[in-house]
Amino acid sequence: MQDCLDSLYAQSVSGHHFYDLTELMCSEDNIRLAYRNIKRNTGSKTAGTDKLTINDILHLTVEDVIAKVQSMFNRYEPQSVRRVFIPKGKGKTRPLGIPTIWDRVFQQCILQILEPICEAKFHKHSYGFRPNRSTHHAKARLEFLINQTGLHHCVDVDIKGFFDNVNHGKLLKQMWSLGIRDKSLLSIISKLLKAEIEGEGIPTRGTPQGGILSPLLSNIILNELDWWISNQWETFESRYTYSTNGSKYQHLKKTALKECFIVRYADDFKVMCRTRSQAIKMNYALRVFLRKRLHLETSEEKSRVINLKKNSSEFLGFSIKAVRKGKTRFGYVARSDMSRKAKENAFQKIKKAIKVVKRKPCIQTVWNFNTVVMGIQNYYSFATNITINLNELNAHLRKSLYNQLKNLRTEGSFHDMTKTLQKRYKGYKARLFKVKQMVFVPIHAQRWTTTLCFSHTICNFTTEGRAKIHNSLKAIDKTMLSYIMRNYIPNRSIEYNDNRISKFIAQYGKCAILGEELGIHEWHCHHINPYYLSKDDNYSNLIIVHKAIHQLIHLKDKVKIENLLQSLKLNSKQKEKVNKLRLKCQNEII
Repeated sequence: MQDCLDSLYAQSVSGHHFYDLTELMCSEDNIRLAYRNIKRNTGSKTAGTDKLTINDILHLTVEDVIAKVQSMFNRYEPQSVRRVFIPKGKGKTRPLGIPTIWDRVFQQCILQILEPICEAKFHKHSYGFRPNRSTHHAKARLEFLINQTGLHHCVDVDIKGFFDNVNHGKLLKQMWSLGIRDKSLLSIISKLLKAEIEGEGIPTRGTPQGGILSPLLSNIILNELDWWISNQWETFESRYTYSTNGSKYQHLKKTALKECFIVRYADDFKVMCRTRSQAIKMNYALRVFLRKRLHLETSEEKSRVINLKKNSSEFLGFSIKAVRKGKTRFGYVARSDMSRKAKENAFQKIKKAIKVVKRKPCIQTVWNFNTVVMGIQNYYSFATNITINLNELNAHLRKSLYNQLKNLRTEGSFHDMTKTLQKRYKGYKARLFKVKQMVFVPIHAQRWTTTLCFSHTICNFTTEGRAKIHNSLKAIDKTMLSYIMRNYIPNRSIEYNDNRISKFIAQYGKCAILGEELGIHEWHCHHINPYYLSKDDNYSNLIIVHKAIHQLIHLKDKVKIENLLQSLKLNSKQKEKVNKLRLKCQNEII
């Protein structure tokens, strides 16, 4: 699908309009790619209202899956959405809408075609739910504006229940303005938005969190906000816009325009301004824009203007403040901590993990504790004061760890850790404990990691952009890979056909026994545990081998085996590998 997606991206950049998108969406290649993407998503094992998961689809043939999805495009009626509430903290919950597995595959088909079109139109400083971007990139951009441009007045605006209040009519108009002019597709998306929620009825507004398309649709809604703010200063068109000496902003500063820059991650965004009066004006203008143009309400008590030199602002779990620093261009730099709420959440998570170890002391529960701690360390390592923050947490949790597990734990040492953990925590002096030979990782042991801004040349839909992300597929001949993808085995499960491609790529197109590259007609996919016994098409049960090796694994005729051995000239290690596979097939050792 890559050439098709690249073409859509290039056309969208050029301002083209798109009229026949549903034809691309229901193409065989797009449906197979949708299955592949859905399968590797952990949510695929969560059942919808029809109680089906990905496990109920994987045994179907490729033809059956394609026919089912194509019939959905011909006459689409969404199934009801399962409502689930997940804890949000302070007794609050967040509602999730979980579509059925077939609706998820269907939505994925739509997403794959819409994403390149929308990516070309989205603002470069929108970071939420977009490929290759993360919360840390959004934080890095905010800190850049404080450190390098000296903007210290921050406008905080809180949108009330954003996902639950998206206006359906406005969303469809915005899609039309992005160039998506396929009326049958817009009709399908309208039906998707109005899918019945189990126990609640048909929604009149909002996009269900948990749906495959929801993140993209939320970005489409707020894209208008990004460009409205950006066009007031950052991308404002003037006769100095294309000057090479960077004089554009110098000339704009002589006007009455408000100097402002937006950084957005989903519905959480900050607008940075030069002066307090500009920030106050922007705060009022933002609330009016959100209400009148996007039909979204803001929270009066949570929306405010903050001078970062005096107070801190919370953003994506970090508390950010501008502090005085000598010899810098503007005299102030951004300093970040874990936010108060983040510390509280981290404390509760670790405490809960300690209680689980107390109830069931084993290697698994201690490792669960370690993953919780390392997850917190990894995410907040980008906070300037991470060591201080974690030391505070450690001071509160050390007693819990010491007292609650005093009859279970024993003294541990650095050398009791796995090599990976030793590498990670090298140089830290901490009193270590262990349960069942598994060491508890030290909570405070994390150094600050420098945050890097996102490189805007990275893109999934340009050759140069992809080169910056990965080079792994260069090892496999593209013609060969294309042939394998297109020539699937009919009447075999979609799971088998998909996993054999993955295994071929993982082995770089080489035979697992001979280690040599395989040609189009030389490669075979072998089930390690025979299919007639195991009925197992899982990735882990497959291996790519030369067709002669495949014959050797299954042959029982001693004369034919001898002839093959003479032509293959296997060494002792290769023979050993073949024999292991023969034993699995209940054949004699050669």
